[in-house]
Amino acid sequence: MQTIHWVQAAMFAAIMAVLGFLPPIPLSFTPVPISIQTLGVMIAGGVLGARLGAVSQIIFLLTVAAGAPLLAGGRGGLAVFVGPSAGFLISWIAGAFVIGLFTQRAAKLTVRRTFAANVIGGIIVLYAIGIPVQSFVTGVGLREVTVASMAFIPGDLIKSVAAAVLVPKLRNALQAVPSFRRAA
Repeated sequence: MQTIHWVQAAMFAAIMAVLGFLPPIPLSFTPVPISIQTLGVMIAGGVLGARLGAVSQIIFLLTVAAGAPLLAGGRGGLAVFVGPSAGFLISWIAGAFVIGLFTQRAAKLTVRRTFAANVIGGIIVLYAIGIPVQSFVTGVGLREVTVASMAFIPGDLIKSVAAAVLVPKLRNALQAVPSFRRAA
């Protein structure tokens, strides 16, 4: 990877950090809060593509693991990777990668295609990894955790729409930057 690739991935890791400053919304029936940070996962995958989108999430999560309190609610450190949110956090890497796979191949990136990529990578992939890990960590049955997680779908769909509108515009705007155009 060239230096410009690392810079781009780090910029999107920084966006994830900024989104972490927005307070989470706790829910009484699940230990996993509602966070806006999944919007950052969707944008990173959509703008950077599969490889760099995933790298941006790895950079972000390594920074969190090192103790930086960058997750919603000011959480950070290794403890978050053994808690109820662990699977969802780790799934951000796969989610950004999958979203990037769907969006980077598009000759013309549309809102509809980006929305579909966000639903697949930003909801289905995240839930497929996060729900079983939460069930394992908490000792609550998989069915119960799955049912409780359905409360997150409306917000995740709203984030998917927001990212679907933003990503094509951001990609077009960033294509005007010569260093971004060469690197992506």
